[in-house]
Amino acid sequence: MSIALSTAQARTMRAFAGTMIPASTEYSVPGADDDLIFADMTRDLGRDHADVVAALARLDALAGGAFADLTADRRLAVANRWRAEGGPAFQSLTRVVLLAYYRDDRVMRSLGQEPRPPFPKGHVVEQGDWSLLDPVRKRAPLWRKVP
Repeated sequence: MSIALSTAQARTMRAFAGTMIPASTEYSVPGADDDLIFADMTRDLGRDHADVVAALARLDALAGGAFADLTADRRLAVANRWRAEGGPAFQSLTRVVLLAYYRDDRVMRSLGQEPRPPFPKGHVVEQGDWSLLDPVRKRAPLWRKVP
């Protein structure tokens, strides 16, 4: 079951999304507050709903009122203050914004990616330097052996 955000919560979320990822004419990509991206973002928050609502309340509290009513510079300052504070609610909201943003076909094309799911065709991953894993291979196991 999907629980919708209130009008005030949606305004705060859209303002935060646009602050987090603004539109870029240089790369011809929309901001995370774009209508299509925002609709995808809010369509079904699922397990993140409670954390997102808490995050939006914290943003408004840090703003001393409605985050969405602040100027762009003030929004950025409040968002940076909140980022420094961190926490699970912050992580949930930023994850929701990022996932919706990178699902958008326009964004994927701007990154040189074919806008499609990774399966069943998969994606080619460039080979890297496997020796970077040597320290991990050499360390002791992180588990204990069961008799």
